[in-house]
Amino acid sequence: MSSCTLGPPGVPLAVRANNYAGANMATYLDRILAWHRRRCSEDRRDLAQLVEAARACAPARGFANALRAAGGVAVIAELKRRSPSKGPLAPGLDPALVAKAYAAGGASCLSVLTDSEFFGGSPEDLQAARAAVELPVLRKDFTVSPKDLCDARLMGADAVLLIAAALGQEEMAELLQLAGELGLDALVEVHDEAEASRALAVGARLVGVNQRDLFTFEVDTGRALRVAEALPANIVKVAESGVRSSDDVARLAAAGFHAVLVGEALVTSPDPAHAVASLLGR
Repeated sequence: MSSCTLGPPGVPLAVRANNYAGANMATYLDRILAWHRRRCSEDRRDLAQLVEAARACAPARGFANALRAAGGVAVIAELKRRSPSKGPLAPGLDPALVAKAYAAGGASCLSVLTDSEFFGGSPEDLQAARAAVELPVLRKDFTVSPKDLCDARLMGADAVLLIAAALGQEEMAELLQLAGELGLDALVEVHDEAEASRALAVGARLVGVNQRDLFTFEVDTGRALRVAEALPANIVKVAESGVRSSDDVARLAAAGFHAVLVGEALVTSPDPAHAVASLLGR
């Protein structure tokens, strides 16, 4: 395993974007990944030492287990300061206070953006949120290297995000395996049936379907319903993006989803606890 994986997916996103009707520039994801891969290539830390330190961490809180135990559709509530498409969302948020509000509203897990360059997050946001509650926490970032997994474990994350569109098949398999060895759950994010097939081929058991189109950055609320049909019943399924109401949650539950990951609708709410409870129909 290389310390900094740099292999592109089977069909690079930039090529796919140029083939997309009306697209003449790289996607948001292309630009973000270029920054993260460049930073990875400059990282001179010793991977073996990082792996050893990550393996010595206290046991993680079970992220996937918390979703299974929810007794209905679970809410993964996200802390996000800004986004490339919407700009500032909650730049001055207090991670501990927001995490407590989410927990009070009935969230089963948290998702915390740690990307600083594009989303304004930080490892400190994750640490403050996790210290404030007992919920498992997903490090929401752009994982391109085994060192990213080690960093996630060392900062206290219980789960990591692997984006199928950002990784080659061998990369995804290696990162998924190392995540398991470090005690991390891995949410493998897909956008269509082909990516779902790739995720299943490497053994993913926790799959998120992102309803946001990579090229237009618009939300397609039918995407999760379509892709869900390609996912076996034994897969823990998470719907991401475009979830704003209890009706949305009910529709996704009927399609077989175990959880929804919600960011913008919660983090911009004046009452995050009530917003989570509302999604759950409480």
